[in-house]
Parts: sequence; C-alpha cells; structure tokens
Amino acid sequence: MHQTSLFEAAGGEAAFLALATAHHERCLQDPVLNHPFSHPGHPDHLARLGHYWAEVFGGPPVYSTTCGGHPAMLGIHAGQGAESDLGERFVTCFVQAADDAQLPADPQLRAALRAYMEWAVAEVMAYAPPGSQVPGDLPVPRWTWDGLDRDPGGPGTPAS
Repeated sequence: MHQTSLFEAAGGEAAFLALATAHHERCLQDPVLNHPFSHPGHPDHLARLGHYWAEVFGGPPVYSTTCGGHPAMLGIHAGQGAESDLGERFVTCFVQAADDAQLPADPQLRAALRAYMEWAVAEVMAYAPPGSQVPGDLPVPRWTWDGLDRDPGGPGTPAS
C-alpha cells in the first residue's frame, strides 16, 4: 500500500501545471488534436487543467471550488464530435508529456497516470456525440494507485 497520493508522488501542484503545459504543447503538434487545441479557450486553461488533474490524483479541490467541477469539464467537450482516433492520440500525448514535464519515472506512477487517462478519454468520448448532455451532479473522479476510487464517501473524495 502506498503512503502517498498520486498527487504527492508526481510532485504536487507544480508537477500538474508542468504536465498540463507539456500536454497542451504536444496536442498542438498533433495533426488531429491541433484543431481543437489551437482555438483560444479560457485564458487560464493550462492552470485550470493542472488544477483538474491535481484534484483527480488526490490534490486539493481547487477545480471543483473555482471552475464548476466535473460537469463543467465534461461540458466543454460534450457534443463536439470526435475523430475516431482522437482519444488514442490524446493518451499518447499525455504519456509523452509526463516525460516532457519531468514527472518521476516510477513505473507504478506512470501506469496509474496512463490508466486514468485511458479511463477519462473513454468517459469524455461517451459525451462527444452531438446532442449529448452532461449530468450536473457528477463529482470529480478520484484516481488512486489502485484505480478509480468507487467509494464516494471514502478518503480523498470531496464532500457533496
């Protein structure tokens, strides 16, 4: 059993901001991901993404308390449609960005990060078809060394 959260093992808030920045750069370089990533979004997109991932991996609930939580994140992507290989490309960029951001090379940490992103991409893609609606009460998922924390009242899960 690990004594630290994935958030702590990765390097905390600064590590997730570096990961978000590196991931964004990787996506801009990808011929399929470039289109959605090249449009101006929220001016604090990278910080928000870093806060979101930090929260998912056991960090403070900054995204939930300031950005609308999980429904807001899914809502950005819902109904946009998606290329069939968009999710795979996104995961590849994420895995490569972990190197770019110099996250620890611990194989268990890297496996947990990748497993989360594969799960998250599947969830986002489920809301990609035009007309998709996101429920307004979804909590930010919490990802642990063992995968998705399925105990909504368990440690590391924000109170409703």
